[in-house]
Amino acid sequence: MKIKRILKIIGGLIVFFTLPTFLLFGYAYFKYNEALPKGKQGKEADALATKMLNVLNYEAYKTTDYIEFTFKKRHHYKWNKTNNTCEVYWKNIKVDLNLANHDKSKVYLSEQVYSEDDVHDYIHKAESYFNNDTFWLVAPYKVFDDGVERRLVKTEDNKDALLITYTSGGSTPGDSYLWHFDDNGKPTSYQMWTSILPIDGLKASWNDWTITKSGAQLPTFHKLLFLGLEIEDIKGQALE
Repeated sequence: MKIKRILKIIGGLIVFFTLPTFLLFGYAYFKYNEALPKGKQGKEADALATKMLNVLNYEAYKTTDYIEFTFKKRHHYKWNKTNNTCEVYWKNIKVDLNLANHDKSKVYLSEQVYSEDDVHDYIHKAESYFNNDTFWLVAPYKVFDDGVERRLVKTEDNKDALLITYTSGGSTPGDSYLWHFDDNGKPTSYQMWTSILPIDGLKASWNDWTITKSGAQLPTFHKLLFLGLEIEDIKGQALE
C-alpha cells in the first residue's frame, strides 16, 4: 500500500507539472502554427532585401570590424569580423574561436589552457552558440549571403514581406524566415520556420534598435511569445 501511495503521488506530480505545459503548447500550436508561405524569386524580392539593407545602413555594418555583445546574460562575445575570429565566453569557459579553421581555436577553463580529449566539444559548442546568438543580432545583414534564397510574399493585408531561406551554412540549413516591415522598409518582426522550433510561423519582434559608434543598427531585444531575448553591452567599432 505504501508503494502504491508513493507511485500515486509521483504520478500526480508528473500530471501537475506536465499538464499545463501540454495545454500551453496546444494553445500556442493551434493559435500560431502556420504553413510556410509561397513567394516569388526575382528582382522584386531582391529589391525589397536591398531596401531593408539601405534602411539599416548596411555599408556601416560592412565596415564594422569589431562587435561585442552579451546574449541573454549567458553568453558574451568579442567578434573580430575582419579576422573571422570570436572570443566566446560562458560560465568559466572561454573559446578563442577561429571561424575559418577550427584547428586553430583554443579553449580555456578558468583561464587555464584546456587540451583534453573533449576539447573539440567545447569548440563545437562555442560555434553553435555563435551561430545562434549572432543570428539574433545581425540576421538582416545576411540576406545576400551565399546559399540564401529570397522570395517576395504578399501578406493577408496585401503588404510586401520577404521570405528568406538558408539552403546551406550555419547550424541548421533549410530554415526559413519571413520578414515584416514598417512603411519605410525597416524590419519590425520575422516569422520562423526552423528545425528547432516545434511550431511553424512563430513571430519574433525586431523593433528595439540601437546604433553603434560604427553606424551599424543592431537589435537590443526580441519578444517571442511571452519570452524576451535580451542583447546587452553592444559595441561596434568601424575599421580605421
